[in-house]
Amino acid sequence: MEEVWIPVCASSALQEGGKGVRFAVTVGRYDTTGFVVRYDGVAYGYLNRCAHVPIELDWAEGEFFESSGLYLMCSTHGAIYSPKSGYCVGGPCRGGSLRPIAVREQDEQIFWRPDDYVSAPSVKDAAPDTSTACTTGETGKPHE
Repeated sequence: MEEVWIPVCASSALQEGGKGVRFAVTVGRYDTTGFVVRYDGVAYGYLNRCAHVPIELDWAEGEFFESSGLYLMCSTHGAIYSPKSGYCVGGPCRGGSLRPIAVREQDEQIFWRPDDYVSAPSVKDAAPDTSTACTTGETGKPHE
């Protein structure tokens, strides 16, 4: 089976410890979002769902980091997570983890890969934000 990598945004859309980029995903029968952020120069992707209560983390669209830019934080209960591992280091879900989503950075673009749990939404729901969208051609795969 061929690996499919789906474009999220241009690499330049992610600033160190700054605003993240959300993207549409499907978990089971439910449409939801994943997100990608940059930390220590690396892009990390997670399902946008707190480990404590299954609600979205960001307090405003794309705002995942707390004020220091060192931790991801749930806007509802204040749980804080390591951006590198998704592990909850404080708050009500201590010991839990965010669900990782495989991402890669290639040719100044960020891509994510569906897996057995997180899948691509239907084509009509998956249109990327054109302000930061990647251009990959018709295949939906990154250029090699």
